[in-house]
Order: sequence, then structure tokens, then C-alpha cells
Amino acid sequence: MIAQAPSGRQVEMRHGEQHAVIVENGGGLRSYEVGGRAVLDGYAESDLAGGGRGQVLFPWPNRLEGGQWEDEGETRQLPLSEAGAGNAIHGLVRWSAWDVQRAGEAAATATHTLMPQPGYPFRLESRIAYRLSSGGLTVTTTVRNDSPRQAPFGLGFHPYLAAGDDLVDALELTVPADTRLLLSGGIPVGREPVAGSATDFRAARLIGDAVLDDAFTDVQRGVGEIARVSVGHAHLWAGPGFDYLQVFTGDTLSLGARRRGLAVEPMTCPPNALATGEGLIRLDPGASVELSWGIEPA
Repeated sequence: MIAQAPSGRQVEMRHGEQHAVIVENGGGLRSYEVGGRAVLDGYAESDLAGGGRGQVLFPWPNRLEGGQWEDEGETRQLPLSEAGAGNAIHGLVRWSAWDVQRAGEAAATATHTLMPQPGYPFRLESRIAYRLSSGGLTVTTTVRNDSPRQAPFGLGFHPYLAAGDDLVDALELTVPADTRLLLSGGIPVGREPVAGSATDFRAARLIGDAVLDDAFTDVQRGVGEIARVSVGHAHLWAGPGFDYLQVFTGDTLSLGARRRGLAVEPMTCPPNALATGEGLIRLDPGASVELSWGIEPA
């Protein structure tokens, strides 16, 4: 390992031709490949996770307008991590040190304690189990509320599915969702049916020159209540509880990273959920919840 690498300690997993790496900084997924072909558009050990690559979004995904929300009649103010827009974005743990450990040749865990703070006064214990198998990568998160009162939160993940030698323009995309949230500055202001719109990807079609940074809901689920988003050579599946999907073509990233991979973000709630309450998980003291998603290489 590179001394003092920004991504921290590395833990590798292998199963057949599959290889994946999770990291200490943020507890996220740095890379995933099959037979030497990148399934994820990841990042180097010596880099930070630019554009949210592979990161864990907790205790809320996406943006919180003004970083403010109401907690039992008290206004809470969170750090404006998207300072230019005046928002708090992607939670509180993506730059925190996680305890990452091997759990066998094909598995690893990342654990973290989110401590109470003025903007979010709850203690939440998180454990993420990453596992490779013949079916691909499975990511299972368990969250336990160790606070003395009910804790509201959301959870999301930020993988970019690699476009290979081409840009995302050449990828076929399927998003099994009937509704798109209308966003202004990343904050929902309404919703509309996708049927007949430019963002209707319910049937597979090329992304082409479409510019996407859209949140979808009313997802259609199949066997086992699984929703599958198909992108080129991979399928991202979202289990029960992940009822929102953010799809981002990366057009606002730094020049070399634009449209190089497609972010498909499984989320338990929409943007701004701490403020609106929509889709929030509310855990009683001592209670826990388990949520899973994964990637099936095609």
C-alpha cells in the first residue's frame, strides 16, 4: 500500500475472475473488475473519491437544502458541504475513517460509529458487508440506533458503472421506474410520469447525448422484490427499501471524468428528505434495519 494513501487502508476481495477493493476512507468501494475489465469507474489508491465514486451516503443521500431540517421543533444546521450552492450533500460519513476488515477471500466488512453532533444528534452504528459470489457483488448494510430516542435517516450509495473504452453515450440504459422527481439545484420541486418523456428509460435504449442527473421513484420490482437497472455490461439491483434511484451521466465532473461512467445510486429516500420527511427510515432506540443492493456483471 502507498504510504499515507488518501484512500487509507485497502481490503481486497477475490472470487474467480472477480476482484474488488474497499477502503478505509469512507468505507466505500474503490474498484470492481471481472477478468481485468472494469465494471466500476473507480479511482486509484493514491486518489480521493472524486465525484462521490463508490462512496456511502449516510445519514442522508444527495442534497439537503441549506443544510437545515426540523428535529422535534428545533432547527438543526448541518455543515454546508456543497458550499457554492449552500447545501449539505451526501451525509456525514464519506470522508470518515471506517474499520475495514477481510471476512474471507471473497468478503470484507466496513464498520463505523456516527457520533451525535449539533446538526444530527444521534448515534448510529453501521456495518456494511461486501461479498463476491458467482452472482456478482452484494452489499448489505445494517444500521442500529444506539440513541435514546427515535432516529430518522436515509442511506444511499454512489457507484459509477464504467463505460469501457467509450463514453456513456454508447451505453444502453434501462431504469425500471415510472416517476421522475423534478429537481431545481438538486432539490425536488415536483414530480412527473416518465412515460413519453426524454427520461423514459423503462425500455432499454441508448443514452446517446442525454444529460442525466435525475432521481426516479415508483420503481418496478421483480422476483424477490428486486429492481434492476441495466447499463451496458452490468445490472445494478436494489433490494426492498431502496425506493429511489439517482442516475447521473457525470457532465459536471472534472474534464477527464465527464461521461466516463454512469452513476446509478440506490437510495432509501429522495434528495432533501431530512427536511421533507419523505422516505426517511425512523429507527426506535435499539432497533436495526438491513438493506441490500448489488451488481451483476452481464
